[in-house]
Amino acid sequence: MTAPRTPRRGLKRRLADGESLRGALLRLPSETLVEMAAVAGLDYVLLDCEHGPADTALLQQHLWAAQAHGLDVLVRVGTGEPALALRCLDLGAAGLVFPHVDSAEDARRVVAASHYPPLGERGFATYSRSGRFGTVTAAEHVAASRETLVIPMIETRGACEAAGEIAGTEGVDAVLVGPADLAADCGFPAPEVVSDLAGQAHRATAENGRTVMAIVPGLAAAQAAEEAGARLVVFNTAQVLMDTFAALARPAEAP
Repeated sequence: MTAPRTPRRGLKRRLADGESLRGALLRLPSETLVEMAAVAGLDYVLLDCEHGPADTALLQQHLWAAQAHGLDVLVRVGTGEPALALRCLDLGAAGLVFPHVDSAEDARRVVAASHYPPLGERGFATYSRSGRFGTVTAAEHVAASRETLVIPMIETRGACEAAGEIAGTEGVDAVLVGPADLAADCGFPAPEVVSDLAGQAHRATAENGRTVMAIVPGLAAAQAAEEAGARLVVFNTAQVLMDTFAALARPAEAP
């Protein structure tokens, strides 16, 4: 007889318990990098299907690699891709990151794509991978789906001004500011302008009881973000690798 499965605390539960979590943003298709992130002790990976490949078979392979090591997976989908969001959740993603959320209406739309009724309108299926291929009851599957993390991205000046309404939308769990798109929207101003706008969005997020998420280029920035209140920190793995390669390629200084 199969032994009952012991429920594992997922990202949403760990955040509710007050933990601060670190992950890796992966745009480069590599199951090995996923496994390395798990073995190194990171809490999650964020697979980027907005600026990276969005092939479902490839995504499934990365999910296999992560979950074999007990590593949770978030997926960033493209703007206006509810079908991809559905497939990611059916494959077993722990949550979704949605770019270019500019208003409370946009936030309600991404929540709807992420949850079953009555909170959302996600298509129902227990025979998917997330439903253990039909071996769990509908009630069990719905209960598990409530642990899905929904993370809108704020990437414009207008969205920063609406951050309180976005963060306060029912079903939103965390908010991530996209600094590159925010800088582009503002005409690439001085860095402190972008930092001030991001800080405004972060404060509004925290005031609404939601988790602040931050993307960082390295360890020092991660520590600074956590000291400022971020509890979901994600390393830009491509930048970490490029910085490492550049340091390795730099000639040693003469004594």
